[in-house]
Amino acid sequence: MKLNNLILASMLTLISFSSAAKVNDLMQEVKISAASQEADIKNNQIIFNGPVEVTQGSIKIKADELRAFSKENSTGRILVATGNPATYSQVMEDGRPASASAKEIRYELSTRTLTLVGDATLEQEGSQVTGNQIRYNIEQQQLIAESTGNDRVITIIQPENYQEEIDSGNEQQPEKQEKQ
Repeated sequence: MKLNNLILASMLTLISFSSAAKVNDLMQEVKISAASQEADIKNNQIIFNGPVEVTQGSIKIKADELRAFSKENSTGRILVATGNPATYSQVMEDGRPASASAKEIRYELSTRTLTLVGDATLEQEGSQVTGNQIRYNIEQQQLIAESTGNDRVITIIQPENYQEEIDSGNEQQPEKQEKQ
């Protein structure tokens, strides 16, 4: 039981992605830059063809294609970025980057929720979570990672002095484990 509490505390500390996220980011306008766009006004949807880049403060999403729409009878906007992979990055309050990648990144602006689907990875300061699907509520700092079939959710937690070693230039490469 004590080991489970220690693991949980470590994960919460390392993956509390937004505890230091820039609060101003979520208050900024969303800007979408693309090679071209098509509007389907009847279905309240815009398709941006890539390369596509979405920015909101320090938040950046890069993709091959982006669909922007609102659910029927809803004012909440949803952005669905697809790519091989699509990527998400954000600079934290302390200036350190956090990033994510997946085949599909769904960003629901009204709920401040990211859903990463297909080879999903969420990384901060060398620690990472990978799985088939990762849901992360930026505002509430809640993360759920899931995998399907025989795939597993993998969490890699770096030692506490990992960032200090990188900053001082004494980085020692951790041994890579082969996938089984």
